[in-house]
Amino acid sequence: MMIKLFSWLMVMATILTVGGCTATPALEPVGQSDIDKLAAEIQGLGQGVAPEEAERAAEIAYRYSLQLAQEYQITDPPLVHNAKVIHGYRPRGLCNHWAEDLNKRLKEERFRTLTVHWATSPPTPFKIIHHSAIISERGGTIHDGIVLDPWRNGGALFWSKTQADDRYNWRPRMEVREELLKG
Repeated sequence: MMIKLFSWLMVMATILTVGGCTATPALEPVGQSDIDKLAAEIQGLGQGVAPEEAERAAEIAYRYSLQLAQEYQITDPPLVHNAKVIHGYRPRGLCNHWAEDLNKRLKEERFRTLTVHWATSPPTPFKIIHHSAIISERGGTIHDGIVLDPWRNGGALFWSKTQADDRYNWRPRMEVREELLKG
C-alpha cells in the first residue's frame, strides 16, 4: 500500500512539475473576430461549403469548447487535468471526452455541406494517444479538413488545417484503433 501511495505521489509530483511549466490560458469570452476567422477558414475548404454552415460550425466549436471547460471543471493545464480525471477528482476532460462531446454536438447540426470526423494521433515513444474533432467539406477526409482541438489549451479552442498541425499525426480514429488492437 505504501509503495502504491508513493508511486502515485511521484507521478503527481512529476505531472505538477511539468504541468506547472505550461500555463492554462484564461478562458476569455469568444470574440466575433475569432469566430469569423474560423468560419472563413471552414468556408475556404471548398466551393460547396455553405457560408451559414461554416459560421454555425465555427460558433459551436468556440462556444461549446468553453461550455465543456466549465462542465469538466478545467482549472489546470491539460496533463494535470488528465491526472485528476484518471484518479477520480474530475468527471471528464481527457482528450477523447472533448473529441466525443464536440463531435456529437457538431453532428447534431446535420450539416449538408460539411463532414465532422473523429481523428486520432497514435501514441509514439514521447507522446500519448490524442483525439480531436476535424471538420471538412462534405465528402472530404480528415487530411482535407481543420482540426478543432479544445483539449490542447484547456478549453480555449485550438484550430488549424490538418496538414499544418505538425504537433500530431492525425489519422482516422478506427484505423488507429484497429492497429492498436492488432498490437
